[in-house]
Amino acid sequence: MTIGLAYAMGGEIESILNTTDAKLLETVCGVSVYEIEPGLLAYLGGVGKVNAAMGAQLFIDRYHPDWLVNAGVAGSFLDLSIGTIVLADCFVQHDVDTTPMGDPIGLVSTVNRVDFPTSETERLSGILTAQGVEHRVGKVATGEVFMTKGERADWVARTFAPALCEMEGGAIAQVCLRNGVKFTALKSVSDRLCQENNAEEFFNYAEAMEKLNGIVLPFARALRDGK
Repeated sequence: MTIGLAYAMGGEIESILNTTDAKLLETVCGVSVYEIEPGLLAYLGGVGKVNAAMGAQLFIDRYHPDWLVNAGVAGSFLDLSIGTIVLADCFVQHDVDTTPMGDPIGLVSTVNRVDFPTSETERLSGILTAQGVEHRVGKVATGEVFMTKGERADWVARTFAPALCEMEGGAIAQVCLRNGVKFTALKSVSDRLCQENNAEEFFNYAEAMEKLNGIVLPFARALRDGK
């Protein structure tokens, strides 16, 4: 079984590359692909939905993975501590709006759906629990915006009721759906978007990704080995 780890930025994968015998296989159209170990690959697709979709399709076409696992950081709409691990159970795309045509908000044409469920969430949550990883399960909203507190964040929270917001996962979920590839995502909370009266917390990006990748690797190995 082949597992692909989907990352957006070099800083997100750095801790894996520095602590394993990973080797660069190729860079195609700006997408770098690494072999972490047999049956476990990773790639850098870039920031945003277009980059994420392009990277996912290129990786699927060239490496035929059984699973794609998107790993990265995300803002939280819930009262979650910085560094909380969230296993996504579905994605929505908050910046898709064809309501003037009579469609519901967030409907993605061609596939004609709003929600993009991830694969086997209950089983994967069980894997994390068995590995001693405290985590939450929740919906993630994707869009072409680095979300900050304000009216847009409040609107996304009211409209879609997601736990998190980020910029790539929904696009990868859509590509995986159309290709029949299983998909899941593990996110680390990097900032908090809608809570009132919460003190600002310092977010150490490198530390957060090192912690997340320490979880992602054994999780991906369990998927690869069919556990």
